[in-house]
Amino acid sequence: MSLFKEEDLKNGSVTLSEDGSAIVILDQTRLPLHEVYLTLRTKEEIYDAIKVLAVRGAPAIGICAAYAVYVLSLPKAEMDYESFAAAMEADAEYVNSSRPTAVNLSWAIRRQMAVIREHADKPVREIIRLLKEEAIAIHREDIEMCAKISEYGLSLVKAGDGILTHCNAGPLATSKYGTAIGPMLLAKERGIDLKVFADETRPLLQGARLTSYELTKAGVDVTLICDNMASMVMKNGWVQAVFVGCDRIAANGDVCNKIGTSGVAVLAKYYGIPFYTLGPYSTIDMSCPTGDDIHIELRDPEEIKKMWYKEPMALEETKCFNPCFDVTDHSLVTAIVTDRGIVYPPFAENLKKLFGESGDVSADSFGKQHCE
Repeated sequence: MSLFKEEDLKNGSVTLSEDGSAIVILDQTRLPLHEVYLTLRTKEEIYDAIKVLAVRGAPAIGICAAYAVYVLSLPKAEMDYESFAAAMEADAEYVNSSRPTAVNLSWAIRRQMAVIREHADKPVREIIRLLKEEAIAIHREDIEMCAKISEYGLSLVKAGDGILTHCNAGPLATSKYGTAIGPMLLAKERGIDLKVFADETRPLLQGARLTSYELTKAGVDVTLICDNMASMVMKNGWVQAVFVGCDRIAANGDVCNKIGTSGVAVLAKYYGIPFYTLGPYSTIDMSCPTGDDIHIELRDPEEIKKMWYKEPMALEETKCFNPCFDVTDHSLVTAIVTDRGIVYPPFAENLKKLFGESGDVSADSFGKQHCE
């Protein structure tokens, strides 16, 4: 039974404008106190929105990227095919350079560029129409993916369990239910009581500003904790599972996610708590052998010293190291929860089974499938 509704396409944190000429996003940098929507039309506006995390979360970035290719094609309707394809390639490369780590960005752009290449025999206006259809298809697929991930994730816990989550992987970062947050929202819909502990996620505080915002709005029992409190709540026996999202998963099961995730996984291993990462199949990069092959984005060091403070919290000359992500070794991961099923170790073997011989997900792999 599908949980998808057509109005879901218009109610998310990333949507197409009513007239179809722009992308509309909820500016996540202004939450939780200010709900501000941005309208994006130019490649510079789209690049900046992704770069500064006004839109963030791997699936949401993918949806934004899909709509971006369509929106950027609109002013090029009068071009001949060769000029159109060249201009779109340049725009795509520019937008893709905004966030090098999140694989959904390049995945969605490649999918849209394939539409352009595969319909070279059609008029440019027809190609633009097809780009719009493909962008909407990507958005719809993500909503359906999140619903399936939520169902699988919910099967791993029971009423009364405590769940710890790190960063933000709810509807703001994806669509509708979200990934790591999805089971908690679905549980609330079904009257299943779960207790959630949300790490604040320094230094950008996505857990404080976004996860606790989403869960509180949904009526979920959520307690916000500082990142360095995770060990205590685990030791107290308040956590029965850890659910986190993922920005990229390597072919061996190494998980790239928000900085601090690997530390949470180490703690979970020590306390005997299952550690699950939840994300759509598009976040699994079978061309990336291990986590060592993932480029880790470094952000402005000043975020550590100055962001959220009236005055700097460290001396001007103090050096700061500010990686956006870390990599959790596959040995610390209990299972990878996808829309295609729950994948258990050995990941190097079972991710291949999930994707098939071609390295891409086969059309018949939508079924209820567990790799273990």
